[in-house]
Amino acid sequence: MTTQSATIHQAKPSSQAINVGLWAVQLGVASMFLMAGWSKVSGNPQMIGLFGAIGIGQWFRYLTGSLEIIGAALLLVPALSGVGGLLLTGVMAGALATHLLIIGGDPTMAIVLLVASALIALGRKDRTKNLLGLN
Repeated sequence: MTTQSATIHQAKPSSQAINVGLWAVQLGVASMFLMAGWSKVSGNPQMIGLFGAIGIGQWFRYLTGSLEIIGAALLLVPALSGVGGLLLTGVMAGALATHLLIIGGDPTMAIVLLVASALIALGRKDRTKNLLGLN
């Protein structure tokens, strides 16, 4: 076996492991966003109070919850998973800014979900490029 063929054989399992790892992250992130989005659109009293404190209006709660649910669904569709990661990265960047600048509180979950969403967007960038016809 030549060095080149050994390298090719080693690259494939690594690529498969990355794909499996990304799917695990996508499933976890999707479940978190489905729960969070549903709590917003279903009128959870805690979410009503939180968005009242933000001061923009309750329409923003519906918008944010809807974007979270849509993003979670996109993460579960292979061709659209990168787009879902991008969408949720934007949502969580806004959530982090809101925590830091308006409502205070512990931004740890926003940071974790921001990083996870960005990781998915980066890991699935080829799928997004294919979708947009950039490859």
